[in-house]
Amino acid sequence: MAIFLLLPVLMLAEEPDTIPHRHKMTAVRRTVRGFDRLDTAYIEPQHYIYTVMLQATNNYDRFTLRSAGPDVQSVTFSPDMNLRLGPYFAWKWFFLGYTFELGNVNLARIKQQLDFSIYSSQVGVDIFYRRTGNDYKLRDARLGTGVDTSPLEGKPFDGIKAGITGFNAYYIFNHGRFSYPAAFSQSTQQKVSCGSWMAGLGYTKNSLEVDYERLQRLVDSSLGRYTVTLDSGLMFHKVSYHDFSISGGYAYNWVFSRNWLFGASLQAALAYKKSEGDVAGDDSQGFDFANVNLDGVGRFGIVYNNMRWYSGASIIVHSNNYRKPRFRANNIFGSMNLYVGYNFGLKKRYRKEQ
Repeated sequence: MAIFLLLPVLMLAEEPDTIPHRHKMTAVRRTVRGFDRLDTAYIEPQHYIYTVMLQATNNYDRFTLRSAGPDVQSVTFSPDMNLRLGPYFAWKWFFLGYTFELGNVNLARIKQQLDFSIYSSQVGVDIFYRRTGNDYKLRDARLGTGVDTSPLEGKPFDGIKAGITGFNAYYIFNHGRFSYPAAFSQSTQQKVSCGSWMAGLGYTKNSLEVDYERLQRLVDSSLGRYTVTLDSGLMFHKVSYHDFSISGGYAYNWVFSRNWLFGASLQAALAYKKSEGDVAGDDSQGFDFANVNLDGVGRFGIVYNNMRWYSGASIIVHSNNYRKPRFRANNIFGSMNLYVGYNFGLKKRYRKEQ
């Protein structure tokens, strides 16, 4: 929904206001253009309308579930990193693309992922939809004092499913001199090193399903000489988290050579989480994650951009935390991207320069 509310504003501001306009504009259009004004001593606006890009992506996903009883137990799951490859096409700020997982022909393990982003000079919006496959492995387990859990490490476990759907919207305060798109959508070019404070709002819905009975059987079969009973805090079938957040942070673009840029941004989010779930056994207190926690997002990128051709790499990492007296969870997910692209369709205002 947020994207459709922002579209009229973004369309009004689709050309950065770097020079005075002679034609008469409405008050709303002038206001929007004013907020989107660029200082061309610091930022070179995009010269082209269209771009095509080829991108390779490696995804990372890690879940840690931890009980909070007197004898703490924890289990950590993550799938093998997978390489995805695919083409992208962009019109101005709007990127649309498709990637497929190389070497995976097992339809039962296909992951679903949709990422859609818009970065103007003043506003950034990320919309994401992720659904995991069933190819998790148990990476680490702590099931009690004196219990050797090494036989469990690396064991496949298809009894966990996770998903996340939501959006994050950001406002860049120093948008006249600092270009977020230069680092993360290659639609402008940062000419002088500069930074900016950022603030944002977000909403995500996280879903997590764990087959604890299957997990108990895996523990029993792998740790034959130990008798280990999973803590009741780990015994739930399904839980959903509604996450409302307010975020703030800082971003900086370092122009270390002509046409080269290293960008980084860090944001901390104060998140209120309201949750619903089913817990195995008799639980008179129910299962509620309504809580306030601290989450984080980090973005890092290196870009070469000569306006016609561009290439680079980026890393995006999210960390979500959930805490309650009976149960804790942490999810770290992100991606590493390598890309190369080509701009075409020169805008009218730049044709005379060629």
